[in-house]
Amino acid sequence: MRHLAQPAVLKAAAVAAAVTTLASYLRLSFWMHRALPIWYLEIMIFLCSMVLWGFVFAWHTPYTGRPLWNFKPDLRLFLAVTLLAIGAATLCHRFSDPLLRPRFPEEFPTDFKHWLAIVLFAMFLNRLFLLFAPFAWLMRLLKNQWAAAILTVLFGTFVLLLRIQSLPTPVPATFLVIEFTSRIIGGFLAVWFYLRGGILLIWWWTLLFQARQLWDLTGQA
Repeated sequence: MRHLAQPAVLKAAAVAAAVTTLASYLRLSFWMHRALPIWYLEIMIFLCSMVLWGFVFAWHTPYTGRPLWNFKPDLRLFLAVTLLAIGAATLCHRFSDPLLRPRFPEEFPTDFKHWLAIVLFAMFLNRLFLLFAPFAWLMRLLKNQWAAAILTVLFGTFVLLLRIQSLPTPVPATFLVIEFTSRIIGGFLAVWFYLRGGILLIWWWTLLFQARQLWDLTGQA
């Protein structure tokens, strides 16, 4: 725990949590049926994300030997991430989105401002909660990259299962198989890219993947 209590880690976690809180504000402002005021939700996001970012800054590099920030990624790795993200976005837009849109309408923007809110929330909070923080915590706990990667992917799959179970209407079994398979494959790719390219490469992947929703906005315009 000595890494977690270092002043540099606490300062970095506080700054990252503040950025995450600001990035989440736009998405929360569009949440029309929230039971709590937005200022309370923002405080909760700040406190929780500070803890999660603390895990990341304290344990990622010491236990993986990899930097969190890589401003000069390998060109081949960057091209691979770009092409895979575009391919995944294309497939998702063609096959998954038509089934998910009527069931999760809040995940699909109606204008550019809504799209920006979704992208910022996905980059800063979703990735922190589903990838950065759990992987760092599991590396600290298990000290094994393969075990940490497997459990991180399983955690993301479990969250997806909870979301699907909350739906008022069931989805086709074939879709479930495809969705879980893609989530598992994408999860392992995300961990692999994260270890070799750091946070910025994952944010780039997320931006490209979410850009698929701009196609529909362009068509509406």
